[in-house]
Formats: sequence, structure tokens, C-alpha cells
Amino acid sequence: MNANLFPDLIVNGEAVPHTIVAAEAQNHDAPKGKPGIAWRKAANAVAMRTLLLQEAKKRGLSPAPVEVGPGRFETEEEALIRGLLDTVVTVIPPAPDAIRAEYDRDPARFRAPPLWDVSHILVACDPRDDAARGAAELRARDLTRSALKAPDRFARLAAETSDCGSKSSGGYLGQLGPGDTVPEFEAALRHLTEGEITATPVLTRHGYHVICMNAVAEGAVLPFDAVRDKISEAMEKTAWAKAARAFVAGLVAAAEISGADLRRAVH
Repeated sequence: MNANLFPDLIVNGEAVPHTIVAAEAQNHDAPKGKPGIAWRKAANAVAMRTLLLQEAKKRGLSPAPVEVGPGRFETEEEALIRGLLDTVVTVIPPAPDAIRAEYDRDPARFRAPPLWDVSHILVACDPRDDAARGAAELRARDLTRSALKAPDRFARLAAETSDCGSKSSGGYLGQLGPGDTVPEFEAALRHLTEGEITATPVLTRHGYHVICMNAVAEGAVLPFDAVRDKISEAMEKTAWAKAARAFVAGLVAAAEISGADLRRAVH
């Protein structure tokens, strides 16, 4: 193994087995033919985890895994790291005046969910099937050109060509709000203005969509009392994250690490 590309990882005198870094490397992207990049990302992640676990053990903490999903519990390492951060990071809830000032800075950020009145044309395919996806994309691009050329005929085009049951109503899906559709479809809706048709087909798990935004109803600005608790929670989370980063940066500054570059990672 090339020692320059895959250096030994040592954290405060503790040698980390190559197998652990190699397993972590599978979770990190890198350009084709450049495994050293994935290795460096993995080494940083493993070094950080090792450093935190060393500190937790130094403080005599014991793991107490909690349920993080239906039937899914933390690992002992995850529980130790969480316990460490819970021990060392304390945050004072923001003062009422600070919460009000955050709201007043830009009340337009706090709106009720929007409503989108939407129609679409679906070219169904299994995105995992390369051949089917390619053929569907070609057909969807052709339908997009037709829709953009004659937007007033969108309903008729949908009725004649769509693979969705909504074709019986000209592709009309009704009024949708956040969470009512798959993430890729919703992401496209957030960038469309009233009367606009997607310039390129949108791929979801169902296939390619040509989307027409019939109308948009922006949510009204919410009063301060309706969002006070959410603002306070967000400010507290931000303060906690800042304090946690400062704690980790202190550990990194005092550590002796080779085979990883955590000082750059925490700045």
C-alpha cells in the first residue's frame, strides 16, 4: 500500500488500523482513479471520532445508547460521543429581546407554507433501468418542447400523452403544499413562477415530469407569537453547534495527529 496516498493514522499515540479507515472511505466521494482523496476524507472522519472517543473515555463516561428510530439504537461509540457533547456543551436559552430582534430582522422569513396549483405530464420509467430512463428522457424532452411552444395546450397535451392517472383531467394535480409530493418534484415547484413550465424534465422515482405551475399562493407572514418558540429553538441549536465546534477545535489544537489534517477541517 502506498504510504503517501494511504498514510498510517495515529491519534495521540493510538494507531488506528487501516481496515477502519478503508471501511469509512466507502462513505466518501472521490474522482474516479483518485482513491487517495476518499482516504483523506475518511482519515479525517475517523481521526475526529477517535479523538472524541478518547476524550469520553478520559472523562470516565459510559455509553447509554438511546433509540434514534423505530427499533434502531445508537452504537456504543455514537452514545459515548453524544454523552461527551452533552456533558461539555451547555447553552443558555436566548433572552426574549434577542428572540424578538431575530424576528424583526426579517419577518418575511417566517411564512405559512405556500400552495402550488400544479399540472404535469408524466413519462413513466424505472430510473434504475438505464435504457428505459434514456428513452423516457428523450420522450420527455420532446414533450417539454411541445409544451413550451404552445403552453395554452398543456392540458390537451397531458390528456393525450401522460402516463399518470391525472391525464383524465388534463394532468391537473390540484393544490399541493410542502411534503405533498416527492422531494425532487417539490424542489422544482419551489423554482417555478405562475404560468411557468419546467424548461427541462424533472426526474423522480416515478419517471420524468413536465410540470406547469398554474398558480402560486405564497404563505402569509406569521405573527411573532406564532413563531417565537421555533425561533428560540433555532437560536439555541445554532449556539449549541457553535459551542460544540469550539470544544472540538480545542481538542484538535491540543492533539498529536498524523495521517489526517483536522486543523483544516475544523476551521
